[in-house]
Amino acid sequence: MAGITQRSAKEPLLKTRFLSHGTLEVVDLQASRRFYEEVLGLEVIQHAPIALMVRLGGDHVYVCVETPKAAQHEMPLLGHNGIDLGSREEVDEAHAKISAVRDEYGIRKMTKPVEQHGTYAFYLQDLDGNWWEICHLPDRGYAFRFRDARHDLTGRDVSKDEAERVFKKGLEEIG
Repeated sequence: MAGITQRSAKEPLLKTRFLSHGTLEVVDLQASRRFYEEVLGLEVIQHAPIALMVRLGGDHVYVCVETPKAAQHEMPLLGHNGIDLGSREEVDEAHAKISAVRDEYGIRKMTKPVEQHGTYAFYLQDLDGNWWEICHLPDRGYAFRFRDARHDLTGRDVSKDEAERVFKKGLEEIG
């Protein structure tokens, strides 16, 4: 069962610079590109006959590789990718706009917007089975969790209720 972890005292083996990329599997490169550009507003380049690179607002990219096996499995909801919008109202507008074009872009599933862990968000599963969280976060996204030690449960002796309160609430709400 999950619990509070302890920080390692060992020096890392690697001297890493930044988190550069991840990979998504897609079934139809052209259809996926259309979804990424027209729905999610991602910057897209095609760097190989079977692959795209997408990014938004920074240098972290996803490499999207066309593979027939993508059609055989779905990304779990907890393994989702986040896209930030400017306000709660924009999240509600996005939900309405995407709901109206769901069939056109092959969107498999959508949730309703909810308040959770310091964000306001909804989830959608794209044509390739990948999950996306469309959310409104504080400025700089989840960086607030790193800037204030109250958000870090590492090595703390906390009750389950306190741990859930820290996870579910934004900084302004934990006091």
